[in-house]
Amino acid sequence: MKHKKFIILTLVIILLVTVGVLKFLPNKSLKLSSKKYNLILISIDGLQAKHLDEYGYSLKTTPNLDEFLDQSTLFTNTVSPSSWTVPTHMSVFTSMYPSEHKVINKYVDYDLKTQKGVISNLKNLSPNAVTLAEILKNNGYVTGGFTGDAGVGAQFGFKQGFDTYFETETFGGFKGSIPKALDWLTQNKDKPFFLFLHGYDVHGQHVPAAGFDYRYVTKPYTGKYTGSKVEQAKLREEGLANGGKLNLSNQDVSFWRAIYDEKINDMDSEFKQFMDQVKSMNLLDNTVIIVMSDHGTEFYEHKSIDHGATLYGELVDVLFAIRQPGQKSGQKNNQLVSTLDILPTALDLLGIQNPVPQQTKGIDLVPALNDNKDIAHDVFSETDCRLFTFKRSLTTKDGWKLILTLENGNKELFNLNNDSAEQKNLITENPQKGYELEQILNKHIEDTASQRTSSQLGCSPVYGDQCKK
Repeated sequence: MKHKKFIILTLVIILLVTVGVLKFLPNKSLKLSSKKYNLILISIDGLQAKHLDEYGYSLKTTPNLDEFLDQSTLFTNTVSPSSWTVPTHMSVFTSMYPSEHKVINKYVDYDLKTQKGVISNLKNLSPNAVTLAEILKNNGYVTGGFTGDAGVGAQFGFKQGFDTYFETETFGGFKGSIPKALDWLTQNKDKPFFLFLHGYDVHGQHVPAAGFDYRYVTKPYTGKYTGSKVEQAKLREEGLANGGKLNLSNQDVSFWRAIYDEKINDMDSEFKQFMDQVKSMNLLDNTVIIVMSDHGTEFYEHKSIDHGATLYGELVDVLFAIRQPGQKSGQKNNQLVSTLDILPTALDLLGIQNPVPQQTKGIDLVPALNDNKDIAHDVFSETDCRLFTFKRSLTTKDGWKLILTLENGNKELFNLNNDSAEQKNLITENPQKGYELEQILNKHIEDTASQRTSSQLGCSPVYGDQCKK
């Protein structure tokens, strides 16, 4: 009996000492805290990473975003799973590739004669898929989404798991979503919460209510464009009709880039308003904040304007940064990652066991955040935009990229180590490397049951001005 009492007493002492030591250990893992951390996920729709100062851009259009990034871990080599809004955001919410969650277009089926179709919806297409919002709600979080409608509309299934899901006007910016988000945050800041904030501020179909002031346009501009969304849409359709090629002057290209930079600068002011309020609510020490862009926007890098129909870097190289609670200093991580990694990483940071590991295609990046471990991994991207084309790409962690166009078998091979702009197709010069990457890409296609034929080429509209009789 004395022996048993001694063992019990020893165990109690060890337990007390352990608790005391843990209390004073540096917070390497947020799981040591008994309090639930909050999560804010901010998506800046259509933001090309290379248009930011932190990625080496010449203009300093985002001083407020830069301040946030300076206190975050910025993953400077992040590739998106797709090149337009609908499939990309659903991939972020589920950590599934577009061809797995199947929300790849606005419509599942579209009748050109009646101009009517069946809307794509996650619950209908992938009934077993679970979203980040659902996981957090099941773990006691209040959940609120505040968006610019359109490609993240509730009808596609984005509302799944949210207690509140607000959609401002179609292609609405932060000016519409932030006030509603802050009202909700004020009411729920004392509970564990998940806030999704989204805006189309820099999107081609978003124009500031007061118009443009052309602050970055080189004067005098003698071209014909004003920067309207009608002009942008016309350029998008002309490019697609001409095999993805436009014929613009250098002055016109510079003008459109300047308009884009103006939108980015305006967005930055809205971002400041939101972050100032988050700070005033004393939420920075108990909230994980993730800022991302879902895809980029092309400005003639490959002779087109807009997004969705290709998988070049200007469209799939995106902003991705994580700020941990209480983080004061930033770091840059150039390992290859994906926005598919957001779901498993967020769950780990919040101390929640991932309930859908079989669904999760992203990886947990926490080892890189806290211990600078090697987490680089190959990344696949997909687009079936409007049934206009079916493309798949593989970007490898050692700097190679293969784009395969399924409907015609066209292959594009790039060495990103010395051709980051993807201008020189090496498929003829280096057929062996092309073959090696194609085998990996084909395995991905088989694993995800991706479309492999041209039988479904057609027209499935994303915008109202498409697929007219």
